[in-house]
Amino acid sequence: MLKNIKSKIDDLQQEVSNISKKRKQILNLFASYIENKIKNGNYVNLIFICTHNSRRSTMSQIWAQTAAEYFQIPNVKCFSGGTESTAFNPRAVKAVRESGFEAGQLDESDNPIYLVRFSEDNEPLKCFSKVYSDEFNPQKDFAAIMTCSDADKNCPIVFGAEERFTVRYDDPKEFDGTEFETQKYTERFEEIGREMLYTFSKVKKCVK
Repeated sequence: MLKNIKSKIDDLQQEVSNISKKRKQILNLFASYIENKIKNGNYVNLIFICTHNSRRSTMSQIWAQTAAEYFQIPNVKCFSGGTESTAFNPRAVKAVRESGFEAGQLDESDNPIYLVRFSEDNEPLKCFSKVYSDEFNPQKDFAAIMTCSDADKNCPIVFGAEERFTVRYDDPKEFDGTEFETQKYTERFEEIGREMLYTFSKVKKCVK
């Protein structure tokens, strides 16, 4: 792990008590799915989905992959997508970088590709906005994790998904252009980090 990421993980794990009992029940179901896949010798493909694949879904993808590597959970691959594509929002990218991740922008297109790195030993995540069914993502045998209410309601069927979990997060977009913008993006990224670390810590206890 990059030094700053390890420090951030240590801090977030001290805040697990901030996760409500109701929320932990949701995350425990998600963790059980991952446990069962690994115990049966299967790969775990996770696609985090929100409407535009610009904020919450990509933040979740980054933290889930980081947590899987931190707890040394094998054969986990994390992806993200939307019901439509836009771009990885620059405010979200800023929150990612300020938490210690390296996020290099590869191009200047309207939908640039970012290589997000949390470790010197692992391949960086290729992050860009895309629909969940994009060929970059797995087409079958994956779990769909719905991170926003709009995508959850407007996408009643996620084709190819073998399981579906609703793990919604409030949208920091509501604070764009306000004095609370940076604070709210940081809060959301850290909330997602706490919950993904909690989820994979549960998996770690059951997978040797």
